Formats: sequence, C-alpha cells, structure tokens
Amino acid sequence: MRPGDTVAIVSPSGPPNPELLRRGVERLEGLGLKVVVGAHALDRQDLDYLAGADAARAADLQDAWCDPAVSAVFCCRGGYGAGRLLELLDWDAMRAAGRAAGPKTLLGSSDITALHNAFAIELDVPTLHGPMIACDVIAGDDAGPEPLTWESLREALFGPDEGVTPVAGDRVLAPGSAEGRAEGRAEGVVRGGNLSLLASMCGTRWQPSFADGIAFLEDVGEEPYRIDRMLTQLLQAGAFDGVRGIALGSWVGCGDPYPVLEDRLRPLGVPIVAGLPVGHGTPQMSVWFGALGVIDTESCSLTGSWGMGEQAR
Repeated sequence: MRPGDTVAIVSPSGPPNPELLRRGVERLEGLGLKVVVGAHALDRQDLDYLAGADAARAADLQDAWCDPAVSAVFCCRGGYGAGRLLELLDWDAMRAAGRAAGPKTLLGSSDITALHNAFAIELDVPTLHGPMIACDVIAGDDAGPEPLTWESLREALFGPDEGVTPVAGDRVLAPGSAEGRAEGRAEGVVRGGNLSLLASMCGTRWQPSFADGIAFLEDVGEEPYRIDRMLTQLLQAGAFDGVRGIALGSWVGCGDPYPVLEDRLRPLGVPIVAGLPVGHGTPQMSVWFGALGVIDTESCSLTGSWGMGEQAR
C-alpha cells in the first residue's frame, strides 16, 4: 500500500465501540490513508452480538471488496458472526472484481478467521492476520496505538524499511524432521487462525487444510480440554495431513495449553514453535496468510512474506 490509498472499514462480526472505531479511523488517516466506513458498520440488531443483519454485513463486505477504488478492507472487530456471511457472499462477483481491480487484501483476526479461510479457498488471495481497527491495541486511548503492534502492522501494509522482521516465540515444542528438509526448519504457505473457528469449519465447503504449508493456531478463553477436543477434530478431519510446520500464537485465558498442544501436535513430526505474540493479547503482530513463511526452531521464529507479491501455490 501507499499513502493516499483508500481502505474500507466493515463489521462482519460483532458491533464495534463507536469511540474506538473513531480513534481507529484517525490512526489510519495518520498513515496518509483515505478511510471509508461501511454503511452498516455501526448497526446493531436484536441479537446484540451481531453488528446488524447478516445481509447488511455481507453487503458492506462485498461492496467494499468489489469497489475498484478500495485497496484494502479492514475489519472493526471480531466476536462472532463472520461465518454466517459465507453463504451470502457472491464469490463469483468478488473473484471478478479482484481480477479487474488488482491486488487488495482483507485485515482481521479472531472471528475473521472464517473469512481468511474462505477467501483463500474461494478467491485464492493472501490476507492479513492482524489487529482490528476498533480494538484496544490500535485505538485504546489517546496515548496512541501499542507500539510493537502498530509497527508490525505498518510494515505488513507498506513494506519493511530494511528487511522482514521475524516474529519470535518463547519456546520450541518440537524440533521436527520433515521429510527432505533440515531438522528445525520448515517453509510453506501460512494458513490458519483462531482454533475455534477452524474447528467449526470442518465438514463445510470451507474446511481448512494445511497440506504443504505452515499451520498457525491461536485462541482465547478456552480450557485445555476444549483445545484438545478442537485439535482432535481437525486431526481426525485430515486438516493436518501434509503439514510442514506449526506456529502457535497467543493463548490468552487458556490456562496452560502447552501440554495438550505438544501431546496432540508433536506426533506429526514437524517443527513447532510457540509463544508467538500473534492473536489476542498485547502485542498483536501481523502475519500474512496465503504467502510463504519460514519456521526456524533455532531462533524460535516465524518469518513471513511482507507483501502479496510472494504468494506461493
């Protein structure tokens, strides 16, 4: 992206706090971006966990994606509701608009995992897993955004000043030994997101697959036995078949998830790095999905492509 580009703000999931949304818009404008807010971004309905009616939320998202003047679509917040939109979107129209307008991206995390996964399958485009505009780390107070989060997002959007900054974790759960690759290192297309959302998509046309890629997983507020259940569901559905490596993000409010993560994932025999500050909590580093990434257990890090030009098939 470049200063002067237009970004659209939409609410595919829960309703945002209007004051946080206002501050988030100001942050983006401070980067020199033009910001348009979806017509229904601040809607609410009787189901107060949704930002308005499904049809209205889907229309805002589709209109923004199909607008040739829009370079990126940023989500206000997570919560719940993005999965309800998948059958309402006109994927043919969105594919055609993407081809005509050129590269653009979707930014969000948490519940937006449903869109990340569907966009990869339906549109075959990279998307950006990162902080949402009406969240505390971006728009929390007048002191400004959380510095590490903001710099990571800026680098992901505009490109690095000197080189791609790896996202470092704090532990290695498995050194791995993927066939034909050096122990402790794995390369592939990064896919994934919030574990709860990925498990919920099993059995649908948007069922996740990490074949020949790197799986990224994170979650919030889940007990270890529930993490076990969701990992087991993905394993039994074949989502991890052919995975090359696994990067684990934040597990805020999940007790100690590492024994169950190691128990369920180490038998896959691939490198696993954990404790990456990606997902919930502070800071929230940005990672491209649908683009090449490299796991290195020696440095306990995930290094990803910073731009869409390095998309891999």
